[in-house]
Amino acid sequence: MTIERYIRLIAGSFILISLALAHWVNPNWLWFTAFVGANLLQSSITKWCLMEDILKKLGVGGSCCSGKS
Repeated sequence: MTIERYIRLIAGSFILISLALAHWVNPNWLWFTAFVGANLLQSSITKWCLMEDILKKLGVGGSCCSGKS
């Protein structure tokens, strides 16, 4: 799996988890949803993603051009 797919998986999971926590625990969890969305917006503009750097340091995934599907 590529790093881009891992990032989408992690971001989607964070959003769904924070929405569930906001519904059942405390509405302030919506701030975490906003944080994830702001980071996605920032990474689309600057082409830099902190989660990508973290995954690379952990040795997870490969680039989209590695030749593997």
